[in-house]
Amino acid sequence: MITMDNLPEMVELLHSTKKLERDRGASQLQIKLPELSGQEIDMLQGAVMRALKDTESPWEARQGSLMASKHLLVSPHLTDQFQEELRDSCVSCLSHEEARVRFEAGEVLGELSRKSGADVYLTIKSLVLDGVKTNLERLPVDGQEQKEAHKLAEKLGVDDPGMMAVYKAEQIFHDTAGWQHLETWMKCLQFVVEGCGAKFLPHITQELLDLIFSTLTHTNRFVRETGYYVCAALVGCNDTKGSIPDEQPNSVLQHGQEFASHLADGLADNWSQVRLASSVATREFLSNIQSLDVQKQYFGLLLPRMCLNRYYVAEGVKIYSQETWRQIAGERGKELVEQHIKEVVDFYILQSDADNHAVREAACACIAELGSKIDKESVRPYVQRLLEALLICFQDDSWPVRDAACVACGNFILCFPEESRECMEKLLPLFYGNLQDNIFSVRQGAAVALGKVSKAYGEEISSKLITKIKESFEGMKDQESSDKKFVGLENRPATFGVVKSLRDNDVELHSNKQMYSCGSLAPKMGRGREGGCMDHKFRRPSEPWELCDGCIDLMGELSSNSQLSQEVAKLLPELAKVLMRRDYAQHVVLLETACLQIPVIGTGIGKRYFKPHLEGLFDAIFHSLSCDNALTKAAASTCLSKLASFLGPNILRGRVEGYDPHLLDQLDSILPPMPY
Repeated sequence: MITMDNLPEMVELLHSTKKLERDRGASQLQIKLPELSGQEIDMLQGAVMRALKDTESPWEARQGSLMASKHLLVSPHLTDQFQEELRDSCVSCLSHEEARVRFEAGEVLGELSRKSGADVYLTIKSLVLDGVKTNLERLPVDGQEQKEAHKLAEKLGVDDPGMMAVYKAEQIFHDTAGWQHLETWMKCLQFVVEGCGAKFLPHITQELLDLIFSTLTHTNRFVRETGYYVCAALVGCNDTKGSIPDEQPNSVLQHGQEFASHLADGLADNWSQVRLASSVATREFLSNIQSLDVQKQYFGLLLPRMCLNRYYVAEGVKIYSQETWRQIAGERGKELVEQHIKEVVDFYILQSDADNHAVREAACACIAELGSKIDKESVRPYVQRLLEALLICFQDDSWPVRDAACVACGNFILCFPEESRECMEKLLPLFYGNLQDNIFSVRQGAAVALGKVSKAYGEEISSKLITKIKESFEGMKDQESSDKKFVGLENRPATFGVVKSLRDNDVELHSNKQMYSCGSLAPKMGRGREGGCMDHKFRRPSEPWELCDGCIDLMGELSSNSQLSQEVAKLLPELAKVLMRRDYAQHVVLLETACLQIPVIGTGIGKRYFKPHLEGLFDAIFHSLSCDNALTKAAASTCLSKLASFLGPNILRGRVEGYDPHLLDQLDSILPPMPY
């Protein structure tokens, strides 16, 4: 319990130079505040004000005092004099050199606004708005920043003199560096607006909105992010509980189109943080509009962007957008998309050509959703345009974009086979390209898509796919063994288990080469769709085993077509031969894929066609079960368990015993014990 004796100890914690101790002091005050007497409250108020008024106080003491004052504001023993002095001290702290002090001062002013209403805003209005205005422009970068900008530009590949003339130091730093005190001035405004709530509506003027809207188009992403949070606070003033008199005009709805236009820009911003801030503001804007008819006025602009962000790569944006969709659309999501299908299609196609690979990937996923979930008659007029957009994305440098485009094309072909027929000549080679991609998930996606193509066109395409599978099996004779593949490695003992390539230290391999950055500056630096470790621009010539791996997945997809059961069954002996070759390092990957797909194939084609070829597959399955690769071993175990469920454990055991009795011990270690 806090007493008169240990109050100095709490004040000492609040003024500590260590953050943990300041936080502990504020936490103790919050817990014990209801127990404090009026005299003890007066002592704390005095200690807080002395620290805030003392110009020699360290910033830690100021921050701790501001933290304490937020809790003191809920006390019934506060005097008007303390609140006025605290307000004046907070105003002086808004220009403090330490950002944490400025931030806390803004939060305290927000709490004062919650207690006193808009009077606090009227008192500090000119100061805060002038603070935002004067900090919108940044001083020219100095000589040191010029040098750092030049180094950064070289790392990002802007080493051409002509390009350096375009991407100046100001642009590089203005995109990402801090922007003086602008962010904390805007945060202060946000806290005050949130504190005032619906009482702030009369003070939403065109002058204020013009100032806030100017921050939403600012070159610096942190400024834009904070600007959207201020917008969220402003639209949150739009009271929906009837506390605003009916005769009072709603300032937010009066400027609704302006808000919606800027929110739409934020929902499509290149930076994830800005998208999230705009998503917060959009949810506030729409959820505080009670009338569905009024909401519909803004759906044409906001709905497509809300849809796309449900698939955005950043988890925060994606999850928040999905929840917003559930709250705003409810059970009417499909209906709303169909009502605004033109705007949705136009935006998806626009985003499929965005500089950001994550946006292009999300656009492809959304286009796939249109084909599979939305009424076909609503989508049919736009099929050609959507397929053209997907065709471009199918050739993207980024493999996640190619993968998403491939899956989307498969959906569209299955749903609109006639409209898609004329594109098949271009699409089929692209499907085959993904089927032998270096990335295993891309190969799987291509197999799924080709399975849908087969269902759409039947024998016309199925025969070509069967031929492609046969060619992949035959092509395995060209797969290099590990001995040939690693002739470029040193033949002396490895150092720390690492074998070096013969030309690892060749200067020519490491000079005058493009450097890449992990940051998100690349799109801003005019790199287009190239560069950066997150750009997924990874593609090397495919090897025969990769095409074979994709074709095994394709066999699993084709096996579900009853008309192809016999044709797929004829491929099983060839598959068994391919799996017997194990002189290359990646053979364990091929075995893993085969073990995963064999039960799928068996279930698809049925026992009649599968059982005659079962023994031929045992060699690959049991070799996988005893290999050192954990994934392959697990896949083999799963394969045998599923085969036992499909064929019956006794039948499988009898087949294994007839093939090689020595394998029964391995089988029994997987299957449940036989009842006697």
